[in-house]
Amino acid sequence: MADHVQSLAQLEILCKQLYETTDTTTRLQAEKALVEFTNSPDCLNKCQLLLERGSSSYSQLLAGTCLSKLVSRTSNPLPLEQRIDIRNYVLNYLASRPKLAAFVTQALIQLYARITKLGWFDCQKEDYVFRNVIVDVTRFLQDSVEHCIIGVTILSQLTNEINQADTTHPLTKHRKIASSFRDSSLFDIFTLSCNLLKQASGKNLNLNDESQHGLLMQLLKLAHNCLNFDFIGTSTDESSDDLCTVQIPTSWRSAFLDSSTLQLFFDLYHSIPPSLSPLVLSCLVQIASVRRSLFNNAERAKFLSHLVDGVKRILENPQSLSDPNNYHEFCRLLARLKSNYQLGELVKVENYPEVIRLIANFTVTSLQHWEFAPNSVHYLLSLWQRLAASVPYVKATEPHMLETYTPEVTKAYITSRLESVHIILRDGLEDPLDDAGLVQQQLDQLSTIGRCEYEKTCALLVQLFDQSAQSYQELLQSTNSSTMDIAVQEGRLTWLVYIIGAVIGGRVSFASTDEQDAMDGELVCRVLQLMNLTDSRLAQAGNEKLELAMLSFFEQFRKIYIGDQVQKSSKLYRRLSEVLGLNDETMVLSVFIGKIITNLKYWGQCEPITSKTLQLLNDLSIGYSSVRKLVKLTAVQFMLNNHTSEHFSFLGVNNQSNLSDMRCRTTFYTALGRLLMVDLGEDEDQFEQFMLPLTAAFEAVAAMFSTNTFNEQEAKRTLVGLVRDLRGIAFAFNAKTCFMMLFDWIYPTYMPILQRAIELWYHVPACTTPVLKLMAELVHNRSQRLQFDVSSPNGILLFRETSKMITTYGNRILTLGEVPKDQVYALKLKGISICFSMLKAVLSGNYVNFGVFRLYGDDALDNALQTFIKLLLSIPHSDLLDYPKLSQSYYSLLEVLTQDHMNFIASLEPHVVMYILSSISEGLTALDTMVCTGCCSSLDHIVTYLFKQLSRSTKKRAAPMAQESDRFLHIMQQHPEMIQQVRATSSTPPLAQMLSTVLNIIIFEDCRNQWSMSRPLLGLILLNEKVGVGSVFTLAYWKSHDYCLLQGPNAHVQGHSTHRYSSTQAILCMFQYILFIYFTALLVSLSNKWPSHCATNKLLFSRTIHAHKDSVHRAHFMVSQSIHLLGNFGAILAFGFTVSCVISGPYIFPIYCIFATVNHIQYVMSFYKTNPCINCSVLNVTSCDIVVVPPPTAEVCAPYAIW
Repeated sequence: MADHVQSLAQLEILCKQLYETTDTTTRLQAEKALVEFTNSPDCLNKCQLLLERGSSSYSQLLAGTCLSKLVSRTSNPLPLEQRIDIRNYVLNYLASRPKLAAFVTQALIQLYARITKLGWFDCQKEDYVFRNVIVDVTRFLQDSVEHCIIGVTILSQLTNEINQADTTHPLTKHRKIASSFRDSSLFDIFTLSCNLLKQASGKNLNLNDESQHGLLMQLLKLAHNCLNFDFIGTSTDESSDDLCTVQIPTSWRSAFLDSSTLQLFFDLYHSIPPSLSPLVLSCLVQIASVRRSLFNNAERAKFLSHLVDGVKRILENPQSLSDPNNYHEFCRLLARLKSNYQLGELVKVENYPEVIRLIANFTVTSLQHWEFAPNSVHYLLSLWQRLAASVPYVKATEPHMLETYTPEVTKAYITSRLESVHIILRDGLEDPLDDAGLVQQQLDQLSTIGRCEYEKTCALLVQLFDQSAQSYQELLQSTNSSTMDIAVQEGRLTWLVYIIGAVIGGRVSFASTDEQDAMDGELVCRVLQLMNLTDSRLAQAGNEKLELAMLSFFEQFRKIYIGDQVQKSSKLYRRLSEVLGLNDETMVLSVFIGKIITNLKYWGQCEPITSKTLQLLNDLSIGYSSVRKLVKLTAVQFMLNNHTSEHFSFLGVNNQSNLSDMRCRTTFYTALGRLLMVDLGEDEDQFEQFMLPLTAAFEAVAAMFSTNTFNEQEAKRTLVGLVRDLRGIAFAFNAKTCFMMLFDWIYPTYMPILQRAIELWYHVPACTTPVLKLMAELVHNRSQRLQFDVSSPNGILLFRETSKMITTYGNRILTLGEVPKDQVYALKLKGISICFSMLKAVLSGNYVNFGVFRLYGDDALDNALQTFIKLLLSIPHSDLLDYPKLSQSYYSLLEVLTQDHMNFIASLEPHVVMYILSSISEGLTALDTMVCTGCCSSLDHIVTYLFKQLSRSTKKRAAPMAQESDRFLHIMQQHPEMIQQVRATSSTPPLAQMLSTVLNIIIFEDCRNQWSMSRPLLGLILLNEKVGVGSVFTLAYWKSHDYCLLQGPNAHVQGHSTHRYSSTQAILCMFQYILFIYFTALLVSLSNKWPSHCATNKLLFSRTIHAHKDSVHRAHFMVSQSIHLLGNFGAILAFGFTVSCVISGPYIFPIYCIFATVNHIQYVMSFYKTNPCINCSVLNVTSCDIVVVPPPTAEVCAPYAIW
């Protein structure tokens, strides 16, 4: 006992040090000690002692969090009885101590919610012991206010916990629990919250009392959590507001058809203080977003009418909207009016004219107060954007009145932004223009709003622009003008240029007229005239924000009026010709290029302007017709002949900038490369002339490397800039002729310099990454540009250089040792990823015959592949999928290796083969479709190779196999678990387990690459032939059992187990079980029909799987929807119908009859009676019990392989 007391005292001291101390070292030591305590065997007992005898709230918090971790662990889970005891203890503890510290109460409630969720399907004595949540909290609700708060918080936290997916548990299990909770408990909880809110609103609570205030707040949170529940599993990102529809179940219709529910929340909003009303508005946002199909047309109109009336009432009494949280939630509510309802429905509401007037006034007032809640403005502009976009499609006879109010909204936005400039400069406030993302988002919305009644928008912009431009010009001409006045006018012009670009970009071709194009011409003329004025002053001064606005305008103009697919507008160009003398697109392009050159000349040291300018140049160089017009311009020829630091300062070596700032050089040379290619042909002299600056840079780096002492920083900057330039050129040269010129220029003269750079600076990613990316680009056979003559050894020589670079970098990077986790990608994995991409590109380029390397004793190929294995083994499995670029490069390389270099894979050590198989198994379930597809292809190549070698080894007159193949088969014989294991218990997944994974994905998941998934199936089934076809049935048994019943093998006692289910769940689970067994049996039957693993059989196999999977999915959807919409009886009918439809094809799976009642469901299946392959004579669902019988042995199943 004394030891326990001493131990508890030490824990309390550690808790105090963790949560109270300001000394970092002490806190870290305490944290380390507490982590050890959490992992100790006696943690559970000590947590209970802490709760019983702990003297500080921190020790109680530690106990609660530790218990949550214990019940959440997936390995060595706590027994059911122990979890029940913990749940009961927590409830009693909370009931007996209602005045615990808030964070302790929260931790214990979180513990209760976690236990309840994870044990949702656990049974004890034929009862779901964790599902009586409402009964559990009833005693809290019938006691004091403090107890009521705890009870409501328990329900709220439980709802939130079940709604959130847990990365440590399968998503399938999460959705099963969430769906069951939704069907069995959620509506009751929501109804309870509404009833309690009605009682609270009728009692005139004293909300100045902290406890009553807290109770009402928890009730509103509970209601909001119920409405915010992910009913159908589609809301993956809680921070996103894109999914505006709440998928309320049909069984909830009564609550929403009753107008008292909606009225309750509107009444609460007007009766409670602003500290609580944001929660009410959040509930109203969700109620306004219920799915349209919940109502028929008349019901929807009635519901919308009540909703609009409530909004009108809030707008007529806007006092509470002065609270920022209220204001924000109300803006969200307004946005949902249009996102969930059509304009044609809104205009039919009785009070629509008054409501749209109030909303317009509210919007105008909000926009005028630009300094408050900029994030809330997004929802208001979203509302008006949707309304304006709907105008061409509205068919209702009632007036929508948007022609009156959208100009007011547009004017309010424009004028408020212009008026804000002076205030921002005067008071030193934060400038909205500094947040480019927010400004662009608002401008995208304004582009649609401004295009509604475009004549008024254009007239306003012309008027305001002329005023500001005239004032600006007068200030520039005046000798005594203040800097502040000039800055104000430049700020106003910046906003106007941004807005003009936006409204031009909002042009829709099918809805535009010649008059609107002429208006665009008026606006474009003014911006170009302003550009001429500002460019003339760049030698003395310039405004960065105004220049960025100009570039935004040019980008919008380019998308609408320049390009191969753009219909030329005579009205626009007519106005440009009259005012500026720009008669056609070529002359407009000359203005673009002039602006680009000017920016690069004067703004070369300003990274934002330089990068956006070069991006504009790059976009212009992509178009087929525009690039040919560009190359004829004198300014473009000047760029092609003078791309040096003398004319473009950003090409210089600036010791003050970071090496990463040179990335824009790649974009610049990509554009120049495209322009050069237009007329290059086979003119080597022109190419050599273009490459002179780069030749000089290479010679300078070579001279530095030739000396023992050189300026390392200068060498790094020169080399990094040079290889970035070359990568841009190599990317642009996608034709054979010009790429061969580049190859002959760089190889062999300058390749040693790149190799030397890797040797010197392998530990500096800022240097190695550009070099490796250049090499990866050079070996990429894009558009078949790497086609060497038959007498040329260049393909082999290029691979040798690639192998040398990979080997040099790989061997050196592995010497870095332990790298901090937060730096491992930048210092190590990024370079490895590029090496994988490089090796994949050269192996799949089809310009090297790799057989010659072994034939002539060249070790270049072997060195590259061995380095790949070294690099791969240095990467933990988790990192392969944690870093998307690494996973994509690795799995694409592995696909090439398994396709063309299986002899190398076969020669690897067993632990390496197991590593690769494990990575494939993990990749099969990856979210990235590219990764998943690559794993399927790799697995297909491996099983094909293995099947062929096994088949060849059994032939009487077998040809002698290669040593690698023989070794590979020997490895498989020494490690049969790689192929033959049905229920894997080891940490390394065998091929049979991959068969399990592939089957599960194809049948039960929304498989986006079904064709790829089906390719390895035939080989996997045939490889398991040695085990017996019964293994596949056994595998199907376990997978369907785990998927449908969510019970592991621990639940089986004495050969069988009984699971308690509702009749609805019994129907659905039985249906899933039958479909899985049917589908698996189909696959086995097909594999016997096509027993050879040739390409034709794989094709036929995949096609058949595709056809039957569609039938299975349709059947499963029909039954699940019938359960959801029609109840048990309708589901039973759908069950019988769909099963008979699915199985009535060429592969008969007879089910003779289905007898059903509401309380007693019995499925009599003659196949199960007579076929010991399944060893399950009758599956009874009596009083919702399912008797599960163990799976069969392989010997029993063998005679029943083919039906």
